[in-house]
Amino acid sequence: MSESSSGFSSTGSDGSTSGYPPNTQELNAEEAKVLHRAIGGSALGNAVEWFDYAVYGYLAVYIAANFFPSEDGGASLLSTFVVLAASFIIRPIGGIVLGPLGDRIGRQKVLVLTVTMMSIATATIGILPTFDTIGILAPILLLVCRLVQGFSTGGEYGGAAVFMAEYAPDKRRGFFGSFLEFGTLAGTVAGATLCTLLNLGLGDDTMEAWGWRIPFLLTLPLGIVALWLRTRLEDSPVFAEAKADGETVSEGAEGGAIASLKATMTYWQRILILMGFVLLLNIAYYTVLTFLPSYLSDTLGHSTTQSNFTLVVIMLIMMAIINPIGALSDRIGRKPLLLAACVGYFVFSVPLFLLIINTGLVGQTIGLLGLGVLLVIMCSCVSSTLPALFPTQVRYGAFAIGYNVSTSLFGGTAPLILTFLIDRTGSNLIPGWYMMLAAAIAFVPILLMPETAGRSLRGNQCPGANDDEVAASGVELVGYKK
Repeated sequence: MSESSSGFSSTGSDGSTSGYPPNTQELNAEEAKVLHRAIGGSALGNAVEWFDYAVYGYLAVYIAANFFPSEDGGASLLSTFVVLAASFIIRPIGGIVLGPLGDRIGRQKVLVLTVTMMSIATATIGILPTFDTIGILAPILLLVCRLVQGFSTGGEYGGAAVFMAEYAPDKRRGFFGSFLEFGTLAGTVAGATLCTLLNLGLGDDTMEAWGWRIPFLLTLPLGIVALWLRTRLEDSPVFAEAKADGETVSEGAEGGAIASLKATMTYWQRILILMGFVLLLNIAYYTVLTFLPSYLSDTLGHSTTQSNFTLVVIMLIMMAIINPIGALSDRIGRKPLLLAACVGYFVFSVPLFLLIINTGLVGQTIGLLGLGVLLVIMCSCVSSTLPALFPTQVRYGAFAIGYNVSTSLFGGTAPLILTFLIDRTGSNLIPGWYMMLAAAIAFVPILLMPETAGRSLRGNQCPGANDDEVAASGVELVGYKK
């Protein structure tokens, strides 16, 4: 039996050997160690990314006061979200550059680069001078930092999801893949908790003066730990095997970047399916995890501390159930769960926001919990579903391009659009209607997705191209007929 440099080895159903155990839950000690390190490195980098987004969202009021001072608080807050939205505009560029690069030189090298850029850019925000000190240059520098962060993020999430999916055994990819979104929630909870504690301990005046800088500066040590973990990893066995077999565009090939991008775009139909689903995923994500803190305090007039604490509790509940739901997707398939969440958002978004708006703390908590449960159902399947839409040689690039274009258009702009529409219409129900519309659009792309639970990610064909894989995998998929 052969053994790859990553420590993985297996014997295929045809008696051949490879560097990866595609259809087994049994790992030896060395294989388990490598897998856990890959999961940790991917999840922690994603946690750093979402720590930053959470901090920016929870500190939006203080950022607005320091970088966009105005007598109109709503206009200042809107400007702060404009900068957040601008950082998303560059994400597709990061995806176009870094995604295909990861398909040429390897996932691990690009992930080391993205976490380095992301950490430095975020920490730099913590030392920026304010508008009162250097005038218009202050918001310009803030924008530059967000653009660097956005560019790196364009290659971060797709790469981390692909890396984790390619390392995980096929029959447990849903369970292991859900740890990536566990990292997202952990980073968000850490950012929200830290901001809430700082608000309680320092008060609004001190937070506005200098306390807002602390969370941004803490990104640097978190990023260093994630960087250390990633430098100790080798590329996924799936990618190493494809590269050894000559199925990827070689690193030094003339015109390699263009060739890799062209190969990626031949899968444009699956990229569009991914984008249609991600539209709902990210509108829900950025509404619940980025927009709601300011919505609850500024729009609805709730206590900032109470609102933040309630959202932290909701996210802790999401963290507690995300891995079991990921494991459930390994047994029944991804599509039943994704369709359930989509229908749930279409039916319940407006009623849940009515609870948040018109009731007390108990009703508000129930409304937020409902939104959070629907979101975590989708999140538990993302890292196992979306990488499996594409073959190995274009997986990183296709995921990164589709995901980031959709995120740029619909996710990062959600807080800005919602703030604008609420201001113009005077209706606090706008977020509910917006998510309902997103669910209606996403329903068809989810239906068009192939079911890939239990299917191998190896090779130069889309996973599940041969439906015999389903029967061979042993996964009992809902609705599947031989």
